[in-house]
Amino acid sequence: MKKIWDAHIVVEKQNSPSLIYIDRHLVHEVTSPQAFDGLRMNNRKVRRPDLTIATMDHNVPTDNRKLPILD
Repeated sequence: MKKIWDAHIVVEKQNSPSLIYIDRHLVHEVTSPQAFDGLRMNNRKVRRPDLTIATMDHNVPTDNRKLPILD
């Protein structure tokens, strides 16, 4: 993991979190809508949409599967 981490460091300062480059984005339907809303509210865009992979999570209702999942 250190080898991968080191290959993605952009800036490292003492007593501060490292700034790393994320070269793949895995998004799913549970938390991604909030993340994209946050980008929109701050007038930001996904920098590399071509490196974004979307998948459905494994959300399955545990009761009454005939009803939709509530937000």
